[in-house]
Amino acid sequence: MTPPEHLTIRSPEDVLGFIPHSLGYWPSASLVAMTLQGKRLGATLRLDLPGPDVLAQPAAFARTVCSYLEADRNADGSLLALFTNNGWLAGPDGYGSLLAGLQWALDGAGMPVRDAWYVGTEYWRDAFCADPACCPFPGRPVQEIRDSTLNAEMVYRGSSVGPSPQDQPAAVLPGSSLHCAAVLEAEAAWLAQLDLRRGSRAQFDAVLGLWDAQLNRPPGEAWLPEVERDGFLRATLLVPRWRDAVLMMAAAGRAAAEAGAGQSPTFREECRLEPVAPPAGSLGAGIGGKAAPAGGPVHGGVTEAGVPRYGDVLMGIQPAVPDWERLDALDSIFLQLAASGGRAGAASLTGRGWIAWCRGRGSFSAAYLAQALDVEPGYRLAELLLELVRRGTICGWAARKEAAWQKFGPDAA
Repeated sequence: MTPPEHLTIRSPEDVLGFIPHSLGYWPSASLVAMTLQGKRLGATLRLDLPGPDVLAQPAAFARTVCSYLEADRNADGSLLALFTNNGWLAGPDGYGSLLAGLQWALDGAGMPVRDAWYVGTEYWRDAFCADPACCPFPGRPVQEIRDSTLNAEMVYRGSSVGPSPQDQPAAVLPGSSLHCAAVLEAEAAWLAQLDLRRGSRAQFDAVLGLWDAQLNRPPGEAWLPEVERDGFLRATLLVPRWRDAVLMMAAAGRAAAEAGAGQSPTFREECRLEPVAPPAGSLGAGIGGKAAPAGGPVHGGVTEAGVPRYGDVLMGIQPAVPDWERLDALDSIFLQLAASGGRAGAASLTGRGWIAWCRGRGSFSAAYLAQALDVEPGYRLAELLLELVRRGTICGWAARKEAAWQKFGPDAA
């Protein structure tokens, strides 16, 4: 995440106060690196602090940090924050060698380190200041960061700092156990009908139409529990081709989802059963709030003649800019559908993991994907995406400022 256009940063406390809002949580045992474009903050990167073996020879780790930050082509400087309680200690437990290695590597990459700080649970201090008159040991109270002007402004704008991904509950349960049981029963009933129609183009179109309507719900409209609708949506996620098409449609439009499905022999002429779907009255009162252009929204040069392939959408290569509003809507729907557990819950958590990765939130992505595998061990898409995240692969959209997700939108003021 990059800061909103009109956000003013006046002090180190403001910089450090922005980090938890950027990540969504207060980091620990972490290196946070931020690019600078002149006097403006650019991208934010968080990595786990390395162990003793890497600290003894930090050059490779420092090169890795540089390779990530170089995605910001306009960067001409950098800032570093080491969230640790022992960073300022001398000897083998300190991080002085790591900081020196990062300085050397970033200077060579044209992004010299302009400031660096150590942040503990109680105190923080300037990493380059050794003058006890202005930087007394162990440092200044962390409460100064929490009380910073920027932190207050971010809270005013609606931002919040939650628990780390590892400390969040495995699932948020928006409905009662009775509702979840009813949804699972409806899901099984719908799946029995959908299994007979997997090769039907008409059923595929009906599935996309229902998901499209849900993604077009007016922003902020409450998601009220509805057994038949929720059971049907969960059942569609159990068909991998349909699940994949939903992800593609949210990011790149319905035309891309339809074209992707047409690239493989998924439809059979002999499958002539009438499509099934929940009754219109169960779909929600606000359907039709945000209309999509005919054939799906057009983004980043995606046209009828050249829609992106599923693999390019999955990796954030195309479209040039995804439909973040619809991806945010899909994430909210997945949150609700995950509550009832099961394989469809794993599919929903996997979808959330992919969206978090697209947003550049690798820690949250890994947490959702791990939860999906806890719910359904061996769930293939979750395994593949988790491998990408653990390798440190960055989504193409997150690596480009013009395409990256903005928590507050471009017009935040």
